[in-house]
This record gives sequence, structure tokens and C-alpha cells, in this order.
Amino acid sequence: MYEYAIAWEWMAFAVRWLHVITAIAWIGSSFYFIALD
Repeated sequence: MYEYAIAWEWMAFAVRWLHVITAIAWIGSSFYFIALD
């Protein structure tokens, strides 16, 4: 049960960082396409 809790914490941590990185990339690409226009 304890191992499951650790795995859940790591998964939540990974998803949170993936979300942050995706948001930064999304914003960066949108500014890039605005600049191209």
C-alpha cells in the first residue's frame, strides 16, 4: 500500500510538470505564430 502511495505521488508530480512544460510551449508557439503573421 505504501509503494502505491509513492507511485501516485510521483505520477502526480510528473503530470504537474508535464502540464507546466506544455503550457510554456503552447504560449511560446502562439507568440511565434503571432510574430509570423
